Formats: sequence, structure tokens, C-alpha cells
Amino acid sequence: MASYREIQSAVRVEKFKIWLAWLCGGILMLIIAKGTEDIRIVSVITQVLLVVLGILSTIAAVSMTNRLNRKADAARRDVLGDV
Repeated sequence: MASYREIQSAVRVEKFKIWLAWLCGGILMLIIAKGTEDIRIVSVITQVLLVVLGILSTIAAVSMTNRLNRKADAARRDVLGDV
């Protein structure tokens, strides 16, 4: 059976991966927006799509983090014997 410390470490690493991927995606979106700023209609379409994708990726990252928190809570209760 895994110890509480191992579970917390695994959850922390997974959260770091989720938010690092979110940050990298945001940086890529900024680079794409900057690259298309000289073409008017493409720039507008790109910016609208990137805002929508940014909102959706933020929602996904938050929900994945919340799911990890619930799993960590359940594992903590299991390891520590809480009811």
C-alpha cells in the first residue's frame, strides 16, 4: 500500500504537469496571435479562436486539478484509515 507522502508527491507532480501544459499552450497561443497580427481578418479570427480555446483549456485544467484533489482525498482517507 502506498504511503500518504507518496500519494501527495504523485498528485503534486501531476498538478505541475497539468499547469505546465496550460502555460506552454498559452505561450504558443500568444506566439500564434503575434504572428498573425498583420493580416486583419486572419488576426481577428485567430484571436477569437484563441480566446475561446484559452477559456476551454483553463476550465479543463481546473477540472482536472479538482479531480486529482478528490482522488488524493480518497487515497488519504484510505491510507490513514479515516471514514
